[in-house]
Amino acid sequence: MSEIKVPDLGESISEGTIYKWLVKEGDTVGQGDVLAELETDKVNLEISAEEDGVISSILRQAGENVAVGEAIGIIEAAGSGGNTAGSAPAAGASAAAGGAPAASAASVDGAAAAAPQAAPAEPAAADSAAALASPGARKLARERGIDLGEVSPRDTLGRIIQADVSGHGAAAPQAAAPVPPAAPAKPEGAKPAAAGAKLPGDGKNVERKRMSRRRLTIASRLVEAQQTAAMLTTFNEVDMTAILDIRKRRKDAFKEKHEVGLGFMSFFTKAVIGALKAFPMLNAEIDGEDLVLKKFYDIGIAVAAKEGLVVPVVRDADRLSFAQIERQIGELASKARANTLGLPDLQGGTFTITNGGVFGSLLSTPILNTPQVGILGMHKIQLRPIALDEERSANRPMMYIALSYDHRIVDGSEAVSFLVRVKELLEDPESLLLEG
Repeated sequence: MSEIKVPDLGESISEGTIYKWLVKEGDTVGQGDVLAELETDKVNLEISAEEDGVISSILRQAGENVAVGEAIGIIEAAGSGGNTAGSAPAAGASAAAGGAPAASAASVDGAAAAAPQAAPAEPAAADSAAALASPGARKLARERGIDLGEVSPRDTLGRIIQADVSGHGAAAPQAAAPVPPAAPAKPEGAKPAAAGAKLPGDGKNVERKRMSRRRLTIASRLVEAQQTAAMLTTFNEVDMTAILDIRKRRKDAFKEKHEVGLGFMSFFTKAVIGALKAFPMLNAEIDGEDLVLKKFYDIGIAVAAKEGLVVPVVRDADRLSFAQIERQIGELASKARANTLGLPDLQGGTFTITNGGVFGSLLSTPILNTPQVGILGMHKIQLRPIALDEERSANRPMMYIALSYDHRIVDGSEAVSFLVRVKELLEDPESLLLEG
């Protein structure tokens, strides 16, 4: 027999949420088979079987929070006689649930004689049940004032989980009712709840869903960023004529040679790196009372995935060619949408670029990806009339760009100058080659 345990989730992650089980009790599994998916703050991970056997018990259900190292299920080795071994705890659990010792072929008088002896055994039964209960089940039982000795476990080995305690608490009022099992009494005029039914009092259709762990983390970090950083945003606009011209002339040859398309992100990544070299405070972070100036350029690229926004990182982007940057961004975006990003893909990062323009955003104020102190927002390219000089104007493909920054260490003049430098590099793409 072996326990299915929550694996080490990496630095700074101590717990996760069971996203879903891919097996059920009684299934036969082989070593390496994927048993469940675990959702963490950053990525989803797979939990695999460490040996061949049969799933004898699932201790924690989908949606429950679990800690690193916690047992969430049990695998019984094939042919180990798991059913026989599990019968004793099951019988004990049945006795605890019934409040009387199990007996066969016992007379009424014998049962009456045994009754006084059963009383002193109850504390021992309660202690045994508590020992077999998960930490979450014990906590819930304490909060609800439930005696674990009275809880009937579904686990064949007698282990009590949160769902058992919750079910016991919900079933108690029904057990006390003198009528056959039925819905609890409701106030006059109340209607039973049903999927899609109107909730009493508001007359509106609503659906209540539990937020995913990743969405909770995103919400927490965005609020934290606004509460801890002195965040400001400055804006500028870029004439994209030169870049669009290069892409028009070079895209086919570029694709044929490198087997990847020439997008906008490589230009913006190179421009950001050039500006970061000129204004290094945008590539720093605050650590207590110290400034940490980073002499490397790991650029985070925000990607909208089904479970929420993620920011995978392009490492040492200053050392990569346009083709290498495009290829890495494409691979990371594909992994994000397939939910296969690993923790190393997301950790670190010195500056972030986000592109709301792909969704049609004309202007926005991006929120910092803490502890970074700068984030560049790209937006939709739109033809607008631009004055070329005092007498001439022309329609040009223009993009608004936004820089949000932490005013605690980045002055306004530095932030504005950084954004102007990005604009200059993008409007003169040949200068990007000079930036390396």
